[in-house]
Amino acid sequence: MKKGQVYEGIVGKIQFPNKARVIVEGEEKQAIVKNAITGQKIRFSINKVKKGNYEGRLLEVLEKSPLESKEMICPHYGICGGCLYQSIPYETQLKIKEQQVQDLLSSVVPSFEFEGIQGSPMEEGYRNKMEFSFGDEIKDGPLALGMHKRGSFYDIVTVKECRIADSDFRMILTATLQYFQQEQIPFYHKMRQEGVLRHLLIRKAAKTKEIMVALVTTTQQCLDLTNWKEKLLKLPLQGTITGILHIWNDRLADVVQSDRTEILYGRDYIEEELLGLRFQITPFSFFQTNSLGAEVLYQTVRNYIGETNERIVFDLYSGTGTIAQILAPVAKKVVGVEIVEEAVKAAQTNAEKNGLDNCYFLAGDVLKVIDEIEEKPDLIVLDPPRDGIHPKALKKIIQYGVEKIVYVSCKPTSLVRDLQVLQESGYQVIKAKAVDMFPGTANVETVCLLSRIK
Repeated sequence: MKKGQVYEGIVGKIQFPNKARVIVEGEEKQAIVKNAITGQKIRFSINKVKKGNYEGRLLEVLEKSPLESKEMICPHYGICGGCLYQSIPYETQLKIKEQQVQDLLSSVVPSFEFEGIQGSPMEEGYRNKMEFSFGDEIKDGPLALGMHKRGSFYDIVTVKECRIADSDFRMILTATLQYFQQEQIPFYHKMRQEGVLRHLLIRKAAKTKEIMVALVTTTQQCLDLTNWKEKLLKLPLQGTITGILHIWNDRLADVVQSDRTEILYGRDYIEEELLGLRFQITPFSFFQTNSLGAEVLYQTVRNYIGETNERIVFDLYSGTGTIAQILAPVAKKVVGVEIVEEAVKAAQTNAEKNGLDNCYFLAGDVLKVIDEIEEKPDLIVLDPPRDGIHPKALKKIIQYGVEKIVYVSCKPTSLVRDLQVLQESGYQVIKAKAVDMFPGTANVETVCLLSRIK
């Protein structure tokens, strides 16, 4: 098989998150193709050849998989790059993810109790945060607002009927797109570095139904957003808009960030409730994107950490301090460390509102901050970013020698890498559980309990 050639084949097993092994027809070889589903017959082109290994790009699904029996699927499925499993019934999705996590963990952990997978309380409309991008679906086409087209850095698909987003999000997206199409405001071209409209950020709390809307633009044109604001406030939403923001961002990176923020209406945060506690969420705070699923996840963490009475707990990579505050009522002291300063401020505010005076949050990189903490932990909770824990930080964490570690991971391949180091350093995996926070997509959370070998 050669680079650039086109082949057909039957899709076999999927490796987390979306790498499918394809058995090539007429060849005694296999290729890895992303975003295909077990049982499909596909056409693909080879785009990478290295040491006898082949990687391909999906061109066309010739025949559906027997697994694809779901009747009501998103009309954007297959075009938008957001979801992989939309065409598969939810119970089957869970079985696929469960097997993927179990296979990954079993590849490095000789013996442990695997507690299977727990599904999301909501299969559709579960996301409490969406970052939509402005652009065009084809070059020089009409203004679009939505998600990136699968496999494309530039093309945008307007996802008016996205199934994983809340219905209020879809209504706000449609109204916003219509308004700026009528006003003929140009989007920001990343290559030319020209234009105005960049992103639309929406957050909505599942329990309180509060909604925050933030428009992200460059400073290349002065905008009067009064009419846009009034248009949003008149929408027949199920929730209530408590804040509308205008965020300026002139940086080159294609991420949602703020050089300056103006509050056009209300306030710059929403409040959410989890497990009896209340949390303030600002535009850039890290907060689990599935609120009801987060309750399942954090209840699992609480069960795994066990007895915390009169013990000091470190919550490393603490975000807005959700785990720390859930553990605080039954702990002597909880110390959270988070690199995003805005999230740390929100965590401190949340702890005060929840009446927790034994919660402390420090801003900075875990690698550096843990050297500055005088207390020594009895228990540690780890909830790092997708790429896992920096090797030097993991070494320092291990040196504490705590009795128990609970590791929460949104990327089990990173978890597996770190588990190898932890096991080599005197820890054993006791049990693990997958929690599906992302129905329709290839992602899954994993909670793992480790104990120090005496």
